[in-house]
Amino acid sequence: MAEPGVETRTRSSVITARAAASFDPVGRSVATARAFVRDTLQGWGYGDVVDDAVVLTSELVTNAVIHAGTAADVLCLRSEDGVRVEVSDRYPEREIPVQGGSVQPTAAGLERENGRGLMLCAALATRWGVEYTPTHKQVWFRLDLPQRAVGTRSAGPALPPSMLPVADDRVRVAVVQIDHGGAITVWNEDAAHLFGYSAEQVLGKPLTDFAAWPHTPGTSTGVAEALRLSRWEGSYGIRGADGRVLPVYASHLRVRDTRGEPSTVCLLVRDDERAVLQTPVRSAAPDAGPDRRSSDPFEVFIGSPAPDDLDGLLQRTVERARDMLDGDAAFLLLATDDETELEVRATTGLPSARQRFARVPVEAGTGRYGSARMPAVHEDLLAVPGAVPLLNSTGMRAVVTVPLKVEGRLTGSLGVAAEAAGRYSNEEALRLQFAADRIALAVESARLGELERLRRGSLSFLVEASDLLAGTLDRDQTLALMAQMTVPTLATWCAVYTIADQSSEPYLSYVLHEDEDRIDDLKALLSRIDPPDPVPTPGARVWTAPATAAQQEALRASKRELGLGMAPSSVSSGIGATQATAAAVGGETVVLPLVARNRVIGMLTLGKPSDDHFRQEILELAEDLSRRAALALDNARLYSERVSISQSLQRSLLPPELPQIPGVEVEVIYRAAGEGNEVGGDFYDLFPIRDGAYGFAIGDVCGTGPEAAAVTGLARHALRLLAREGFGGPAVLERLNAAILDEGARSRFLTLLYGELWPQADGSAVLKFVCAGHPLPLRLRQDGTVEPAAEPQPLLGVMDDLELYEQVVTLDPGDVLLCVTDGVTERREGTRMLGDDGLTAVLTTCTGLTAGAVAARVLRAVERFAAEPASDDMAILAMRVHEPHQD
Repeated sequence: MAEPGVETRTRSSVITARAAASFDPVGRSVATARAFVRDTLQGWGYGDVVDDAVVLTSELVTNAVIHAGTAADVLCLRSEDGVRVEVSDRYPEREIPVQGGSVQPTAAGLERENGRGLMLCAALATRWGVEYTPTHKQVWFRLDLPQRAVGTRSAGPALPPSMLPVADDRVRVAVVQIDHGGAITVWNEDAAHLFGYSAEQVLGKPLTDFAAWPHTPGTSTGVAEALRLSRWEGSYGIRGADGRVLPVYASHLRVRDTRGEPSTVCLLVRDDERAVLQTPVRSAAPDAGPDRRSSDPFEVFIGSPAPDDLDGLLQRTVERARDMLDGDAAFLLLATDDETELEVRATTGLPSARQRFARVPVEAGTGRYGSARMPAVHEDLLAVPGAVPLLNSTGMRAVVTVPLKVEGRLTGSLGVAAEAAGRYSNEEALRLQFAADRIALAVESARLGELERLRRGSLSFLVEASDLLAGTLDRDQTLALMAQMTVPTLATWCAVYTIADQSSEPYLSYVLHEDEDRIDDLKALLSRIDPPDPVPTPGARVWTAPATAAQQEALRASKRELGLGMAPSSVSSGIGATQATAAAVGGETVVLPLVARNRVIGMLTLGKPSDDHFRQEILELAEDLSRRAALALDNARLYSERVSISQSLQRSLLPPELPQIPGVEVEVIYRAAGEGNEVGGDFYDLFPIRDGAYGFAIGDVCGTGPEAAAVTGLARHALRLLAREGFGGPAVLERLNAAILDEGARSRFLTLLYGELWPQADGSAVLKFVCAGHPLPLRLRQDGTVEPAAEPQPLLGVMDDLELYEQVVTLDPGDVLLCVTDGVTERREGTRMLGDDGLTAVLTTCTGLTAGAVAARVLRAVERFAAEPASDDMAILAMRVHEPHQD
């Protein structure tokens, strides 16, 4: 059934292509349907009717999925002279708002969303209609292509030479092809000439290595998405071999080869020659009546769906504003939250995109045209130098600027400029203001959305940064993390200066650049200039010294290259490297103080390449990061100092080098439990007492760590002192026991094996032992038998009165005496324990081995007994009497 008064059939046309898609009843389906129709028609080459088709499809799909709550089916049919789009839903009983055979919008009707799609069909479509089935309702519309000569897709009027676009004598079009993985596979001669890279230098590398696309935490970089679209057109930059960013206008087309593999063909020209590639603005059909939409380019933009991202919206705004006023350049600035500054966010037609994120004051002067809050027309900028700083040295003569306001609040400024003076008057200012008023709310909404995404991304970035910084107490690793988190997310390059103490000068500790080939030259440059002053004032401050020094060196290198009498410099590199370094640091450079515990401990320096600027949100994020990094760096410093002091004290508790004992090999292995501990509760010592006599000891203080180490030092030094005073073994240990008890609450009980060693002339050795509660020493004879060499006696630090006695043992040549602490015998694996029997079994296999080999075999057996690391201190002392033929 067809609705009366509405044509339901198209004229007979041959269908040459069709495309169909279904969309679920969810809000995001409307945007997906718009993209489907836009990509389909652009792929068919029907750009003249894309805008109308997208607007109508958007309204009809909105009616289906939002108001009717049903799925929507969209079918596009191509014919030689036009396109038909059908939108079907599953809610056929809805009322169709028709009045007397034609649809006329009324004031009340325009406020209603229901039925607005049909009103638009009546206003925009060549023909349209409604058809019913028992289960579906279908609204279709047809858009005819403009009548042109055979073979002509689009055409413009003949223009005098003075109005034609300006281009170089030879226009170069770079052809770059990108494979499905994002790598460059084709790079023509014009690309090499424009950007300075040969094909060999770029083939196989990703385009993202060269594209200067804005990178902001929490938002998409954009270039990857653009390469995946079926067709894309717009502006960005390519970083050339000299380090400078060349603004380009690009047209991307997604294709597939005979194997079905997708790739993207990119055509690129200089941005000021964009007319070579830019899609012509659609003009009205010759028979367009008063009911047709305006052919004004900006009106076309406003009527079409706006880009989803802020950068895309702003770029399209300046491009359409420039076209609307037939200008040579356009720019759009957004106001900061306090409305005191404007930040450059989009430009077109200017020499480069270097002004992006540059900031200018809202109130630039006292006159009427000195404020961005009011429209302004400058017929000739030569008469008012500096009136628009953004246009300095650009060749622009005339400019018109208007404010963007939302609810009376300044949100931005839009301007269009021309190379000829006197091009603009109040009439153009009114047209531009009208356009700015229409786009201001959409821009502000997109800006707030981007700000929210940026804040969420910044929060995620700071959480990750805090986790990484908290995960290390190593100073060098902390410095590396600071730099790696800022490059390339926040800046192109980074340098970290550290200050050891208040009397020290800042020291360049770490340098990083997103291009590793630039790091050495950048570090050399920064080393030759004075570091920034360590000012504790919070916030980022601009530092111009690196850019100035690099530019001076590049100038000197250029003069030497031209043979202008400059003496060679011993520190300069080639002219290419010097110019690349100058470009790398030629943009904005800021310094943020690293303040921790009310002291400046360093500076974090962030930089951009030539003429690039930081956006305010990035500087605020960098300031937050610098506070966290400063605390992490200071914690690493304090930890390093503590470890150094601890290690120095611990090393003082270890005995000096072991003495050489005639006829006896000695080997000691010591392992302290706990990270960073070099000595703990287990200890050992071997020292000369007098001629021909040597004292040795191995003990175990209750517990581990620094507390046990304090008693270790007391015991070791007391043993040496008492032994050299001539006291025998029992007297030495009794006096040590009294000293330990005198420590009171700080005392620890102690097991100790103390003895004296007397080498004999016949090659044997006499040992006198006192074993105070310690694991018994084991004697390994040459025949492989193992036996205890002493008897157990009371440990020290528990009882006042001890009755200790001395035992005497003679070691024959080839015999081994093994002394260990309980960290060896009490090694556990679950319920199993190595024990005395396990140690005896290991020692039995050591017949004929040197003292060092015996100690090593015991240690290996202990380590292999359990998978987990040892949890107790461990000491192994092995002594072997030389056999006669070894002397």
